[in-house]
Amino acid sequence: MAEKDVIRTDRAPGPFQGAPYNQAIRVGDLVFVAGQLGLSLETGALAGAGIAEQTEQIMANLGAILEAAGSGLDNLVKTTVFLMDQGDFAGMNEVYARYVGDRPPARSTVQISGLPSGALVEIEAVAHV
Repeated sequence: MAEKDVIRTDRAPGPFQGAPYNQAIRVGDLVFVAGQLGLSLETGALAGAGIAEQTEQIMANLGAILEAAGSGLDNLVKTTVFLMDQGDFAGMNEVYARYVGDRPPARSTVQISGLPSGALVEIEAVAHV
């Protein structure tokens, strides 16, 4: 079995203090990125109150983590989007589409009952290196 490598970058928010998870794990040619909220690296707070601002920040955070793993958003193979309200789907999707290009990954989108920090959206990802 391939070795499990912890991926960590200072260019994206780290795990909540004391939480037992990493930004990402690389195993062989795959990178598994933990769910990302739209947290600003500079402030530690949500990047904005709306779905578009939060999704923009999430995609920037995902990009930074994937780059640290030797990958990138163009190598995404699967994402899962967790929305507080399916009514925000179009707003999230508009931003998301700009980042995933003309060969987007497989994706699941689900509505959930709560996210940390009052976030509207969280996205986790798997990418190829």
